[in-house]
Amino acid sequence: MSRHVITVSTETATDDNAVVGYDPPLRTHFIQGFEYPKTEQPVLWLGTRLEQYPTLLMLLADLDARGYQIDGLTVDTMADMGAEASRPSSPSLVERYGWPLR
Repeated sequence: MSRHVITVSTETATDDNAVVGYDPPLRTHFIQGFEYPKTEQPVLWLGTRLEQYPTLLMLLADLDARGYQIDGLTVDTMADMGAEASRPSSPSLVERYGWPLR
């Protein structure tokens, strides 16, 4: 799993420690940001379902539609995630055992 620190912003807040990456078992790109101080759980957490964002562009389009802007996403970072996403992955536990997806 790749994890790259970026900055994510809204009109009213900025998180300089947000993380974007690729999760091979879920075969999706993801982003986490704006943690709750008490629980340290992210307020912004996209890419938690199987193949939710198979391409980085799909994730970026959804972020834009939700009013988020990101900075710090370099060409090297995008190439790293693209290379990871292009590698074949094994079926997930859900797929192997036929568990229902919610």
